[in-house]
Amino acid sequence: MFKYIEPEVAGGIGEDTKLDTTVHPPIVYQLHYEFSAWLGNDIVESFPCFIVTDALKEAILKEHISGIDFDYVKVTTNNEFDELHPGLSLPSFNWMKISGKAGEDDFGISDNLLLVISEKAYNLLSLFNISAADVKDYI
Repeated sequence: MFKYIEPEVAGGIGEDTKLDTTVHPPIVYQLHYEFSAWLGNDIVESFPCFIVTDALKEAILKEHISGIDFDYVKVTTNNEFDELHPGLSLPSFNWMKISGKAGEDDFGISDNLLLVISEKAYNLLSLFNISAADVKDYI
C-alpha cells in the first residue's frame, strides 16, 4: 500500500538555489530553503524539493528506506519567520533527494509530480511530526 504525501510548505526556494528552469520539473543543483513560517514538521517542501530534520534523516537511514539520497541544504529565515517565531532556532535540515520510482520504492515521485511513500515509510514518518502534511491513498 502506498500513499501520496504533501508535506508542510514552510517557505520557498531561496536566492542561492542553483537550478535549471528550462525543464519541468526544474532540475535543482544546489538548494537554499528560506523559511517564512514553520509548524514544527520534520519534513517540509517547496516544489520540487523536500527537506527533513536530522532526526528524521537518521531514522530513515537506520530503517534502510529506499528511493532517497541526502545532500546539503542551506537554510535561512526571512523577516516574516522572525516576526512569527521570535527567538526560535530551527533544527538542522537535510535535502532529501527523491530517486525512487512511485509505487515501487519507499519514496518516489508520481507522474503528477507528487511524493509517493510506501506503508513502511509512512509508518516511520508517523513517528515524527507530519501534522501539517496532507496524506491520501495512492491509486
